[in-house]
Amino acid sequence: MTVTTSILDAITVAETEGRAIPDAATRETIGHVPVHTVQDLEDAIAAARAAQTAWNALGHAERSRILNAIADDLEANLEELAQILSREQGKPLDGPNARFEVGACAAWTRNAADTVLEPEVVFEDGPARAEVHYDALGVVGAIGPWNWPMMITVWQIAPSLRMGNTVIAKPSSYTPLSVLALAEVFNRHLPEGVLTVVSGNREVGAVMASHPGFDKIMFTGSTEAGRRIVESSAKNLARLTLELGGNDPGIVLPGTDVSQIAENLFWGCFINTGQTCAALKRLYVHESVYDEVVDSLAGMARAMPMGRGLDEGNVLGPLQNQGQFDIVKDLVDDARARGARIVAGGEPAADLGPLFYRTTVVADIDDGARLVDEEQFGPVIPVIKYSDVDDAVRRANASEQGLGASVWSDDVDAAVEVAKRIQAGTVWINGHGGLNPVVPFGGTKQSGYGQEFGVAGLKAVAAPKVISR
Repeated sequence: MTVTTSILDAITVAETEGRAIPDAATRETIGHVPVHTVQDLEDAIAAARAAQTAWNALGHAERSRILNAIADDLEANLEELAQILSREQGKPLDGPNARFEVGACAAWTRNAADTVLEPEVVFEDGPARAEVHYDALGVVGAIGPWNWPMMITVWQIAPSLRMGNTVIAKPSSYTPLSVLALAEVFNRHLPEGVLTVVSGNREVGAVMASHPGFDKIMFTGSTEAGRRIVESSAKNLARLTLELGGNDPGIVLPGTDVSQIAENLFWGCFINTGQTCAALKRLYVHESVYDEVVDSLAGMARAMPMGRGLDEGNVLGPLQNQGQFDIVKDLVDDARARGARIVAGGEPAADLGPLFYRTTVVADIDDGARLVDEEQFGPVIPVIKYSDVDDAVRRANASEQGLGASVWSDDVDAAVEVAKRIQAGTVWINGHGGLNPVVPFGGTKQSGYGQEFGVAGLKAVAAPKVISR
């Protein structure tokens, strides 16, 4: 079935002029996208520079009004945008997936518009006074991922626009249609040059990181790619916000009522078919409830509908690309070879399509196995038994990454005390991965640096200026 929308028609080019983008579930061609070059990037930077002064001069109130109008338009076009996203990325329309993601785009855009950022008085003594004001930086480069391509792009561009910056967005080569569709709606309301999408290859992304035309680079992706951006940014000293990989641990404390946490635990692991930076990637469970947790997750894994995203009722989809499918399969095969117990799944779902992998729960596995030590980024959760909470905390902290983590218990106060000892940018209690547009989000260790969302997110895309008198 071919789904054609007015937005899709607006962003696709002729076959002879662009690159084919496949449906993640069926591998059929959805449309063709332009292949932008470094020269296209140069042209976009020039246009962004030319537009920035006037855009900044509009002031916060007018920019907020425009962003709220964009949020209205996103909601009005939710179904069209969700269908493009579902086909290209693979996530189903239903559940916490495509419709949810487009709705989140509207919510985060509104939050960027409505968050108040007043000058801060940091010193006052009689007539002496010092205030911190926040000005536009200039041109922001937004380099996004393929797992939540619309939502994460909005996290980058909406606060940047609100603060008076112009933006050039570079989507993943796997999901350019989704970002082009998002920008098509934004640009119905923005002056020319304020927001441009450059749909190019890695060479274009590499040039962005070192180009003197950028004042800020925002990047979401792998730790390895983040390191390259840091190295490249030394050439222009652009400010950086980096949201990099995560191998998020969860700890289920002794005596926890598993029936009360089972659903949240499942979605903490498997939202977006596990293709989420801050998904639960390794689960440490006390021996008193270990078997119950394993059985509960396995039962839900077997029952949760998986299939093509446009088919109503499915809530899990395929891996987005062949490379990620191969990583997931390799890690599960390695765990099996080490003697781990595959309780559910553990094999491709070839009957559904070439990139589907069955929702998988792996038990009787320990630290040192690749599935535990490496980020799987797919529909697989290793469940590790422990007997001592201090040991579980030590193992949770052993990773070089520190994006998110979670603690699960009937005793919330006890869970909070354990959470204080975990090295992560965010630690959730009896949930995992839930985000709020007013609550700061960012990683520690090799999961990156800088915060997004709310007041912290606005400050991250602004230049602080101290006025003393």
